[in-house]
Amino acid sequence: MKTLFSTTVNNKGVDLWLLLARIVVGTFMLTHGVPKLQNLMSGNVHFSDPFGLGPTFSLALTVFAEVFCSILLILGIATRFASIPLIINMSVAVFYAHGGQPLAKKELAVFYLLFYIGFCIIGGGRYSIDALINKKGKKRY
Repeated sequence: MKTLFSTTVNNKGVDLWLLLARIVVGTFMLTHGVPKLQNLMSGNVHFSDPFGLGPTFSLALTVFAEVFCSILLILGIATRFASIPLIINMSVAVFYAHGGQPLAKKELAVFYLLFYIGFCIIGGGRYSIDALINKKGKKRY
């Protein structure tokens, strides 16, 4: 009963949570990115241009974040780096695409944004390719 109200951090639990969150959040984001990739590949570009770079380039940046970076996130490769384009992407969604809408319309983008900020701060955890690379790079003396 005492451990139920403990405030110590269970590191294995955190690592399992990071694995689950990376897989679920990354997979869910792919469901948004793959249709955009198909539109980009077909030349069917009807996309907003928040930075004045052109709709095709804006769509390409969004596809890069939502598809490529989501795959990196799922695998746990360069997790912190991969989360940065996703943070930018979701910030644009929250403050530009859904900026004037009520919270109910932008809450999904806010949830994604919070997860990506968390991945950027915490990293991929023990069960990621980042951890395997880091473990191989450490020398034992």
